[in-house]
Amino acid sequence: MIIVDGRLYQARADGKVSSPDPDNRTPFATVCRFHPGQSWTFNGSSNLEAMKKEIDEKASNQNVFCAIRVEGTFSYMKTHALQIQSKPYPPTAEVVKACVQREMKNVSGTIVGFRSPPYVRGIGDPGYHLHFLSDDKTQGGHILAFDMDRGHCAIDICSNFHMMLPEDGAALEDLDLSKDLVKEFHDALSDG
Repeated sequence: MIIVDGRLYQARADGKVSSPDPDNRTPFATVCRFHPGQSWTFNGSSNLEAMKKEIDEKASNQNVFCAIRVEGTFSYMKTHALQIQSKPYPPTAEVVKACVQREMKNVSGTIVGFRSPPYVRGIGDPGYHLHFLSDDKTQGGHILAFDMDRGHCAIDICSNFHMMLPEDGAALEDLDLSKDLVKEFHDALSDG
């Protein structure tokens, strides 16, 4: 799920982007009304790690949520997307290893996402979680790596966290939520 300028997009496992049916459901989403407090243009080319470092310098308090938007031109963009899941749901490691990775070259688009604080581990994904959507809205997904030729970044420090759970709790009843699914996700990603 990628939301850019108030519009919802779905990056599918085949690498294509579509506008999903509004009745589709998602097990997890992090969203905000984006009101940037800081913005800047990157001086020269950058990559994912350099961008994170620059954001960390400008938003040094790691204990708050930081919403991120980067509009740029990328000589290289690598993304992946999860396959559709159904019951009985496979283990996290299997899901991540089945992700389809895509590489794009010379593409312009928008990065959106969050840097989440460490204390949300287990509720969310601490650290950076970023998605890409091409300007023509045909390609995108969860970002694994990129090389950016030029770009403009805006960030919004978010001071409000609201979590919604299923109303009657039945969807959570037979789940073992003591597992560290974030670690399983990242371990599987690094093995792949």
